[in-house]
Amino acid sequence: MVRMRLGTGCALAVLFAPAAAYAGDTAASPAPEASGPRGDQAYHDKPDTEIVVTGALQANRQDMLSGVAVVQGAALTQALRPSIGETLARTPGVSATSFGPTASRPVLRGFQGERVSVLSDGLGAIDVSSTSADHATVVNPLLAERIEVLRGPQSLLYGSSAIGGAVNIIDRRIPVTVPDEPVHVGALATYGSAAHERSVAGSIDLPVASRWVIHADGSYARSGDMRIGGHALTPKLRARALASGFGEAAAVRGELPNTAARTWTAGVGAAYIGDGGTIGIAYSRYDSLYGVPIRYATQPGEGQEAPRLSLVQNRIDARAEIEAGGSVIDKIGFRFAYAAYRHFELGEDGAIGTAFYNKGLEGRLELTQARHGAWHGVTGAQFFTRDFNAVGNEAFLPASKTAQVSLFTLQQLDLGKLRFEAGARYEHASVRADPAAGQPQFFAGERRFDTVSGSLGASYNFAGNWRIGVNVSRTARAPAAEELFANGPHGGTESFEIGDPDFRPERSWGVEAILRGSGAGYTFEASAFHSWFANFIYESPTGTVEGGLPVYRFRQADARYYGFEAQGSLVLARRGDASLSIDALADYVHATIRNVGPAPRIPPFRVLGGISCNTPGFDVRGEVERVSAQGRISAFETATPGYTMVNAEVNIRPWGRERPLSFALSANNLFDVDARRHASFLKDYAPLAGRDIRITARVNF
Repeated sequence: MVRMRLGTGCALAVLFAPAAAYAGDTAASPAPEASGPRGDQAYHDKPDTEIVVTGALQANRQDMLSGVAVVQGAALTQALRPSIGETLARTPGVSATSFGPTASRPVLRGFQGERVSVLSDGLGAIDVSSTSADHATVVNPLLAERIEVLRGPQSLLYGSSAIGGAVNIIDRRIPVTVPDEPVHVGALATYGSAAHERSVAGSIDLPVASRWVIHADGSYARSGDMRIGGHALTPKLRARALASGFGEAAAVRGELPNTAARTWTAGVGAAYIGDGGTIGIAYSRYDSLYGVPIRYATQPGEGQEAPRLSLVQNRIDARAEIEAGGSVIDKIGFRFAYAAYRHFELGEDGAIGTAFYNKGLEGRLELTQARHGAWHGVTGAQFFTRDFNAVGNEAFLPASKTAQVSLFTLQQLDLGKLRFEAGARYEHASVRADPAAGQPQFFAGERRFDTVSGSLGASYNFAGNWRIGVNVSRTARAPAAEELFANGPHGGTESFEIGDPDFRPERSWGVEAILRGSGAGYTFEASAFHSWFANFIYESPTGTVEGGLPVYRFRQADARYYGFEAQGSLVLARRGDASLSIDALADYVHATIRNVGPAPRIPPFRVLGGISCNTPGFDVRGEVERVSAQGRISAFETATPGYTMVNAEVNIRPWGRERPLSFALSANNLFDVDARRHASFLKDYAPLAGRDIRITARVNF
């Protein structure tokens, strides 16, 4: 009875707290933006015991020298959305490009596009999502077992394109363990009201003999046009549209046209898991048809399209690990992936306007050293090739070939309370443009780059579970083909993009400090970072129009980024197996381009606070997220008003934590506010989803 009374009291507190907070906020002046502790802080009290597998060496999260987030279990079930960007949008230090509900990539510490690597089990997605904000990332959150987010210098071990961070989606398509049961089945089904979203996903692992495991999985998701809390256009754009006679665009409200989507995936895999190592292979197919929000014409001379994208990727993955057990090499690991990708940008009549083709392969070899006293490390090599082509009237890029070969090492010295870490990466990259006959606007030729990156850090354990650390890094990134060779109209983003083939490598110095601690009923983590860039590559609107499209030009200059992330949780009361706790997080990024001004599309300050009640049978949570207005803007960029969102959620486990069935119910944006993310190219034309009631059922047995 005592436990029931505490549970009932928790539920009432959680349900009434968000409404009270929202009412109070409406009368107050705008506050900073809020981001929720969904991943590593929600639903469990001991993040210091988490093992982070993304990285050259597996590590305890408590010992990492940069900001790390792990999203799994009930937190992942609640966070699941059609895109990886929206799935992670409430993780500390993470925003999203919000190019519609399907094509939304993560934004890490203000960085997006080429500076954020999205990985599938440690290898690149091998798509063209970094080419443009309207291109979806070919990863499937519905099948993820866990998602890890690395920010800072450790992510550079996955390539210079991860200078802003890396997101690794971990699934079991290539099995790594033999199930204890004769057959292991996992499945989930989700419904979301904002876009009438319906999705199902399932996987099966079947042991064969004593060492082999066969895996199969599949998913299907379908959604309609996304409902929004107000008008599609901002008040300023509506006024301009009305003054110019574009009343139809000004009247769009309540629903975001051209955002419906349909996606299905299928995959099979097999692995041999022995005492001396494992070897496995998998095949998968990703097929999606989705629309992106319309950039409405609001005055004469502007173009307007309603593009849809038809996307298909076929991919093969292979992985092998050998437990060498030697005095020099303890383990040898190898990963390989090949993918053939294409997508068509379709006009309103269904005709193909532009076709994008991409074939790529990536391999990674890691030699983990045997531990010698306090010394441990890993050394490896990585290669990547990409054969890209765009065909059509709006092919803004020429055919190009990219090749990268890298060597890297990470060394650790563990002296107990004091730990040191050093890493280095050498990368050779070649990027060649091969425009077709009749494309004189494109550069023809090859650029070669040699870059070296390195980091050095130390951490010290003091006062029990508290650890403080600092990391200094020197990083370099070769320009991507899109930044070098773009020169033409791009219908997906409805812009005219211009690159510069004379760009030099982008280089930066960075420092990050981190403090983590935990104790009886509380956790805390804070990190602060500062980076100084030379030859920083950015895309800026010129204020001109070409063929009815606004012109964006890639430029290069010195830049400075700094900011922080902080999060914590505190258990207020315990009674038996029930607990009442509060948590909060905040993050902020400040970015300036020298002699230019503020960098474009930088997320503003945010803060999120929540109250939760946890019992073996259910969890109840309410939270309030405040995102501040962003008035620090670049030339030709518009300010973005702040917003407050209130969310509530319930996780139900009918037969307890250890049983196979669970339900997740959530109400997001309860007050149906008109919210826009400053990191989005289309923020003035496409707000975030309005009120969204979601229910997910998950089963594992």
